[in-house]
Amino acid sequence: MADLIRFVADLVRIPSYSDQEGPIVTFVKQHMQQLGYDEVYVDRVGNVVGRVGNGPDILHFDSHVDTVKAEDAEAWTHSPFSGAIVDGKLYGRGSVDMKAALGASIYAAAQAKKDGLLEGKTIYVTGSICEEYCDGVNLQNFYQDSGVRPAACIICEPSNNQITLGHTGKVQARVKTHGVSAHGSAPEKGINAVYAMAEVIQRVEQLNIKLSQKPKPHGTIVLSDISCVSASLNAVPSECSIYLDRRLVIGDSLEEALAQLDDLIQDKDAEWEVGTLVHTSWTGQELVYKPVHEPWQIDKEHPLTRMLRKTYEEAFGHKPIEYNFWDFGTNAVTPLSLGIPTIGFGPGDYKQAHMVDEHCSVAQIEQAYAFYLKLIENFASKGL
Repeated sequence: MADLIRFVADLVRIPSYSDQEGPIVTFVKQHMQQLGYDEVYVDRVGNVVGRVGNGPDILHFDSHVDTVKAEDAEAWTHSPFSGAIVDGKLYGRGSVDMKAALGASIYAAAQAKKDGLLEGKTIYVTGSICEEYCDGVNLQNFYQDSGVRPAACIICEPSNNQITLGHTGKVQARVKTHGVSAHGSAPEKGINAVYAMAEVIQRVEQLNIKLSQKPKPHGTIVLSDISCVSASLNAVPSECSIYLDRRLVIGDSLEEALAQLDDLIQDKDAEWEVGTLVHTSWTGQELVYKPVHEPWQIDKEHPLTRMLRKTYEEAFGHKPIEYNFWDFGTNAVTPLSLGIPTIGFGPGDYKQAHMVDEHCSVAQIEQAYAFYLKLIENFASKGL
């Protein structure tokens, strides 16, 4: 276990902001090779991929290696890249989100090979890139280029080591209003696109209030960015743009969310479009992300859920007390789109993610390792 914790601390010490993951990918690749993985490589877009075993039952563990930035380092009790361990907690950017899980899954797969647990099985462990901006695009490229189709996928996002049955959906959209430019000294000759957008923004606020009045859990909508186009600081803006983030819970539908966007711009000279993001990976490949996803939840009696429940009881000595549900999106959107049974489990409290003094319990890292190892031992694709 000491080697595992040292490895996770070393991962935290390597800054790995989105689109800048090269150093950590290289480090992980080298460590997988040292641990005796049967195959290790970096794919076209920059994901690091490790494989042990060569059997027909394929299980895939995924953790992303990128993190959000730590621009408020002076506010941290321990440096965001210190990897400090204090009072049983590992501190640093990415300790929860999600280098602890990456380390635990890497070591579990390596130990499964040493223990002879891989008969008839193949285990893939990926350290995926640019998840913070482009949920699932990393795995789209991995599955497409490799041809790998696992029987099941474990998304190792932090869940306090609780079996996690799903996550919220989303629609992110760019809304634009149009006006007519005029000199600031004669605004009556123009049409101010910002004023038109102000009414749209009020509708956004009212929609969120309406959503918040539903029983919990309920969907949300938030304005996360705003800008305008103006000929100068002395001119009436001719265009205004906002970015909206609409989150969907189980029971919400994409059709309903898209209709709500139509209602927001009703009677305005305006349009909306999916808020597509384009990133360039650290290997120079284009990543195109269209943030439109249904909410997801696997059934408690699905064979994969039952397998994790059995594993949980064997690893921890008691049945799960409760299940988790993430209120954010994950890479799960890609295996789900391919019909691959998917479920979540990972160490750390996800409310620590993106926070000052982000930290993960060392005990939870060790427990996640034990769970992943037991899951590999129990895994069989029959019936999934």
